[in-house]
Amino acid sequence: MNVMDAIRTRRSIGKVKPDPIARETIESILEAGIWAPNHRLTEPWQFFVLTGDGRNRLGDALARIAAAGAEDPDSPEIVVKAEAARKKAFRAPVIIAAAVKPSDRKDVIELEEYGAVNAAIQNMLLAIHALGLGAVWRSGEPCYHPMMNESFGLNPQDKMLGFIYLGIPDMAVPAGRRHGAEDKTIWYE
Repeated sequence: MNVMDAIRTRRSIGKVKPDPIARETIESILEAGIWAPNHRLTEPWQFFVLTGDGRNRLGDALARIAAAGAEDPDSPEIVVKAEAARKKAFRAPVIIAAAVKPSDRKDVIELEEYGAVNAAIQNMLLAIHALGLGAVWRSGEPCYHPMMNESFGLNPQDKMLGFIYLGIPDMAVPAGRRHGAEDKTIWYE
């Protein structure tokens, strides 16, 4: 697939079939991720591949975070909320969790480490699309919660940046639309 076509036609696919994805396919997606640009060649990414029962790690974290801070975590509404959060981890047969582990080197700007991992996620999304698979990048408040770090053995300075839910598409590809680059560009000549 031509890279410009891949960029223009890739869309978030939130509904996928439960069919398993071959390990070799997942490994090629991860390989695309590690070729993202990163300043000082720090390679600040850490990937976690969740399949089968391994998705329980994310499900349990989402449930604990949903119940966190509740006055009565055993109340019926909190139990329902936690269970709904837990089920989110089973919406795809494969989830790739992507975290940033920023370098503590003095010559490294932490924000650039985040940019590198986001670029790695985009590389993986493009690879998934080029392979004829579907994916959606999910994040949100639970992603950044300290309990998520704890669930994946991440240090306090590390941060989960998102979850790529991937599988065989089970929905029509939505139409894409963007404002033209000219609407978002200022030229200084």
